[in-house]
Amino acid sequence: MSARDAILTAVRTNRPQGDHPLPELPHFPLAESGDLVAVFLKNLEAMGGLSDGRTDIASVLGDKFPGAAVIASAVPEFLGNRDLASVAHPRDLADVDVAIVRASFGIAETGSVLLADEKLLCNAVAYLAQHLIVLLSPSDIVPTVQDAYLREEFRHHRYASFHTGPSATADIEGVLIHGAQGVRSLTVLLV
Repeated sequence: MSARDAILTAVRTNRPQGDHPLPELPHFPLAESGDLVAVFLKNLEAMGGLSDGRTDIASVLGDKFPGAAVIASAVPEFLGNRDLASVAHPRDLADVDVAIVRASFGIAETGSVLLADEKLLCNAVAYLAQHLIVLLSPSDIVPTVQDAYLREEFRHHRYASFHTGPSATADIEGVLIHGAQGVRSLTVLLV
C-alpha cells in the first residue's frame, strides 16, 4: 500500500460517526444600495476586472484582443478554434490567448463570478488562458456572498471557483503584476 493510500485509509477509518450538519449561515444585507448590476460592475472594476457594455463577443474580441490566435470557447454563442471537449490534459491549454466561458452567477458585493466545472468543460481553461471573457446574465447577480452560498448550483458541482478580476500579485516594492498565476484580464459581458 502506498503512503497516500495509507493516509486516506486512516482518514476514512477515523471519521466521526453521525450526521454533522453545517452551522446556520447568518445573512448580512448588502451594505451598498442601488441596482445590483451597477454595484456588481463597480466592485468588479475595483478588483481589476473589466466590463463591456457590448453583447457581441466577436466585436469585443476584435477590439480588445486583435492578436489572439488561439481562442477556446465553452459557450454556444461563439465558436473558438480550440475545442475544449477534446482537451486530453490541462497543459494542452497553455497556448490559449482568450477563453470565453459562462458564469453560473455573480455576486454584487464582491464583483465575483462563479465558474463551475459543467460550464468550463475543462477547469484549467479559467487559469491557463491569457485573457478570460465571462458571460453573465444580469438576472443571475445575487446581492451578497451569503446569498451565493444559498444558491443550489453552488452545492451541486464537483468543482466551482469564484473569480474576481484578473490574477494579480505585488512584490515588496509594491509593483502590481497581472497574470502572474492566472489570467491577465477578466472581462464580463452582461448577456
